[in-house]
Amino acid sequence: MNNVIARKIAVTASYAALSSSSEVVTVTLSALTSNSHDVYLEGDTGDDVPLIAGEWHTLKSVDLSRVKIKGTVGDYVSIIGGTW
Repeated sequence: MNNVIARKIAVTASYAALSSSSEVVTVTLSALTSNSHDVYLEGDTGDDVPLIAGEWHTLKSVDLSRVKIKGTVGDYVSIIGGTW
């Protein structure tokens, strides 16, 4: 059985995972248009990869506990998708 994932996640000043436990899902990760600053993904080489407000990407079959973001406190990302 597939489960729907729909979350609004607060951004923190240091890198934090999108999930505290392993969850392999396909989701669209979006930086909310109301954000005041860029949100950063931790790249596979450790680089800061910026997401500007309104930018979104589909992540297929990824473990949310291994995807880390940081940015300005008060900004948010959303993840919408599921376990399919």
